[in-house]
Amino acid sequence: MAATFNPTAAANQARNAYRNVTAQLGLLALDTAIPEAVGALAEKTVDQTREAYDRSKDALEASITTFERSFDAAGWGAAAFNRKIIDIAQRNVNSGFDLANSLAGAKNLAEIVELQAAYWRKQFSALTAEAEEVPTQGGGRRGRAA
Repeated sequence: MAATFNPTAAANQARNAYRNVTAQLGLLALDTAIPEAVGALAEKTVDQTREAYDRSKDALEASITTFERSFDAAGWGAAAFNRKIIDIAQRNVNSGFDLANSLAGAKNLAEIVELQAAYWRKQFSALTAEAEEVPTQGGGRRGRAA
């Protein structure tokens, strides 16, 4: 018997888990300051990781451009679809870097919790928008003759 996915139950379970964690964090001293050295190290690590990502992204973009040039007219639909997927992935990585930068500058645990909650709300919103973007890109070419 196959299990079925119930979005409402999953949302309720996630909401309850979030409330449980939030309640447990409320027992901690959330105004505990983050040591400056830890924040500086986090910022440096984020910057170095961002630089490595940017170099990799540039190499990927060059490869994709070369690959796209080699497609004939029939392959352009797949190339556009793949480009859209890569664009979505890059936006998500950039969003993760934005979160990491924000967390590196956080002054206390309460701010960290607030930043992460805002990030996840934004990500759920983005996921909904991305789910709508992808089918329109890939689905527009199906069934057409080249």
